Amino acid sequence: MAITPPTLTNLPAHERIEQLRRRIASIPARTDGAAPAVPVEQPDARFDARETLPAGSTLTVLPAPDALAALLPKQGLARGTVTSVNGASSILLSLIAAVTSSGKHATVIGLPKLGLLAATEMGADLNRSALVPAPGDAAIDVAAILLDGMDLVVLGLAGQAVPPTRARAVIARARSKNSCLVVTEGRWDNADVRIDSQVTGYAGLGQGRGRITGITVDVEVSGRGFRPRSATLDLSATNGTVDWTSQTPHPAPLHRAL
Repeated sequence: MAITPPTLTNLPAHERIEQLRRRIASIPARTDGAAPAVPVEQPDARFDARETLPAGSTLTVLPAPDALAALLPKQGLARGTVTSVNGASSILLSLIAAVTSSGKHATVIGLPKLGLLAATEMGADLNRSALVPAPGDAAIDVAAILLDGMDLVVLGLAGQAVPPTRARAVIARARSKNSCLVVTEGRWDNADVRIDSQVTGYAGLGQGRGRITGITVDVEVSGRGFRPRSATLDLSATNGTVDWTSQTPHPAPLHRAL
């Protein structure tokens, strides 16, 4: 579902943001299996398309692929946090696939070249995905707005280093809206979790020829309040689906700083 028709890109930044606010109201409510709670009235509550989680709800983690979840401190993407993802795009695509295939909603901002076909092969439900491929210099503002209406917001930083004061404001919004922000292709200091990866091999290639049927990726996860972990993961098609398997029986601690 794209939410940036051609006319939107021609608007000034403040009008573009206001248009995005209005369109959040048309996004279907997220499905998290929890009983609806009475929403707390807020100045911008009319823009929030999600159900409010009841007090004490344990549904605080968004799903991740099993092999990757084993490396994460909460076995998934914790709501109200910021995760930095760098390296192999397959990691990012698989997170989007895991979230949307579970019935949750995600938006992708500032990543026009992201391979959505690969995401669908991993099980992504694009009907639960909103795309903002060209937000211009308003990318961070757009992300802050969409934290109101999405379970997962993926933000491409286009090489930017986000100032700490601006980052803190967005982090506070993610926490208040119980959403998860994933940032990539840039610098975001003090992220709660960092996922760094590198492609180290390919399957299916013979003596210089053949068809790639899978990849091998070294993944390292670090962050605040937990011991860093690493593993080697294989991405390949099994029983008609594309998924990760781990070569590492138990996640191993890192021996160097990320």
